[in-house]
Amino acid sequence: MSDVIDKAVERLNAKVQGFDGLAKFVIPGEGAIMMDAAGARAADEEADVTMTASAEVFQAILEGEMNPTMAFMTGKLKIDGSMGLAMKLAAVL
Repeated sequence: MSDVIDKAVERLNAKVQGFDGLAKFVIPGEGAIMMDAAGARAADEEADVTMTASAEVFQAILEGEMNPTMAFMTGKLKIDGSMGLAMKLAAVL
C-alpha cells in the first residue's frame, strides 16, 4: 500500500463520518480507497460511485484547497456511477 493511500484514508476518516453509500476513490499509480458507513479503507471493490483523480487533485480536495465540483467541471475529477452519491460526498469533503 502506498503512503498516498494511507494518508488519504487517515484524512477521509477524520473528515467524513458514517457515509451512507459505497464510494471508491481511484488514484492512478497509487491504488484505491473504499468509503462506506464503516469509514474509509484501502481496498479496490465494486462501488455505487467511482471517483478518479491524480494524487495532487485528491490531496487538494481533502485539504479544502480545491472544490470537488470545480474539479469535476474542469475534468480533473472523473465520476462514474451515482452522481447523486458523488454530490452527497462532495458536500462533506
